[in-house]
Amino acid sequence: MSEEPTPGPKEIPPAPQAGPREVWKKGGRLLSVLLAVNVLLLACTLISGGAFNKVAVYDTDVFALLTTMMLLTVLWILFYLLRTVRCPDAVPYRDTHAGPIWLRGGLVLFGICTLVMDVFKTGYYSSFFECQSAIKILHPLIQAVFVIVQTYFLWVSAKDCIHVHLDLTRCGLMFTLTTNLAIWMAAVVDESVHQAHSYSSAHGNSNTSHARLTPDPERAGSAVGGDPCPCDTTICQIFQQGYFYLYPFNIEYSLFASTMLYVMWKNVGRLLASPHGHGHIPSQVSLFRETFFAGPMLGLVLFVVGLAVFIIYEVQVSGEGGRTQQALVTYYSFNIICLGLMTLVSLSGSIIYRFDRRVMDHHKNPTRTLDVALLMGAALGQYAISYYSIVAVVVGTPRDLLGALNLAHALLMIAQHTFQNVFIIESLHRGPPGAEPQETLPKEPCQGLTFANLDALHSLPACPPTPRLVSPSPDGPQEAGAIILAPRGHWRRRCLKDISLFLLLCNVILWIMPAFGARPHFSNTVEVDFYGYSLWAAIVNICLPFGIFYRMHAVSSLLEVYVLS
Repeated sequence: MSEEPTPGPKEIPPAPQAGPREVWKKGGRLLSVLLAVNVLLLACTLISGGAFNKVAVYDTDVFALLTTMMLLTVLWILFYLLRTVRCPDAVPYRDTHAGPIWLRGGLVLFGICTLVMDVFKTGYYSSFFECQSAIKILHPLIQAVFVIVQTYFLWVSAKDCIHVHLDLTRCGLMFTLTTNLAIWMAAVVDESVHQAHSYSSAHGNSNTSHARLTPDPERAGSAVGGDPCPCDTTICQIFQQGYFYLYPFNIEYSLFASTMLYVMWKNVGRLLASPHGHGHIPSQVSLFRETFFAGPMLGLVLFVVGLAVFIIYEVQVSGEGGRTQQALVTYYSFNIICLGLMTLVSLSGSIIYRFDRRVMDHHKNPTRTLDVALLMGAALGQYAISYYSIVAVVVGTPRDLLGALNLAHALLMIAQHTFQNVFIIESLHRGPPGAEPQETLPKEPCQGLTFANLDALHSLPACPPTPRLVSPSPDGPQEAGAIILAPRGHWRRRCLKDISLFLLLCNVILWIMPAFGARPHFSNTVEVDFYGYSLWAAIVNICLPFGIFYRMHAVSSLLEVYVLS
């Protein structure tokens, strides 16, 4: 008579070579953080100083620093990849939650667009090679190599929980993260100065106090002596406009890479209960599967209408016909409708969760912790802009239609961010489908079963295969599968999938508008007249990049919510 083995408690197997080195785990993290902070402050100082005429920091200095950082990062990544290939025990565990396929896919997409931007930059600087420094042509070439190497590195190693050379790995990952943040800051500063120069050209320099900003952010050094290099050929102007329109993809690539690198940094030396981590991530995802199609269709309609509104806004604002107010009314009206629907849909999703029986997932998950922190932190940028707009509209003297639309837009922006964050954060903490608490079964394991999982039925002890186990018995295997796969909460999951896809599409169009140049903050003169251009430009240029990042990060989180619903 054979005895069935009783499963014991889960034990975490010891990690190879991780004993004494993990005694100073917080110290190793502290060392890497201090390195990152010092390098980031140096980069921030040079990048911000290079944006002003009266500061003796040229754009060649910024390019030299960024090029050096990217070269060092590439060398470290190659060392990491070579080390993990030669040492199979270096990565004993892999975190299944880190680096999901949709995040890595977005990284590849933005990386390809960044490579196209580097081609445009190289062509732009090559148009007047005789009066440019060589570092300006070398920088986009090195950045292209950096993007290719880093994208491959994150694609194959994003889930690693490495257990060798822990302090060196932490410092390397933090330095790589700092390099991406420095590239992000440089792109944001260049785009902000470009927008300020466009506003100055359209309204004249008399009403603006940003005269210290360089006319062209890429030629800060030219303001010191002599005329700037001319860009009067058609091909040069195409290259110049092309890479400015591709800046949003470069910005998102740097931020996506930074989030994945932070999770890798948190996973250095981490011990998991199994070599493949924990949790359940569906291996196959089918878009629009098990949805009511109402959410995707309504979101698609708003996406198309939003594109049309954005094109009309850009044409009318940049035109000479003085139709700016009409463009602003159209822009604000669409945003008010979109934000209102998103607020109601997010609120309905939170209400549906009140009837959801899935248990909350309390496992330690660095990816989810970072997602929540980024959602809350990035929303602060749009909160700040909205509250400044509310004060300007309420306290200011003009009381017209445009002011009312601006006020409604600011209030709905705050409400939409709040309710969407509540919905996404609660969704990320819900267990996967099938995590509902089980009802207590009768003492006899084979009695009282109405519907059963046919595959799991054979694992029940002392259950003879009698036909009374499944009642009423289905006519065929297809009906049996339908009975098993149709729980009572199926309608809730379909509603949640619809809500996730609707919010995803709306966030995409709300990312496209500001990322590609829509600036109603300056076209609408209420805030400019109330705060003055200098203060208002500083507020928008600091806070708006966080608002743009929030939209794209919300898209990534909503895609995960859709998959796990």
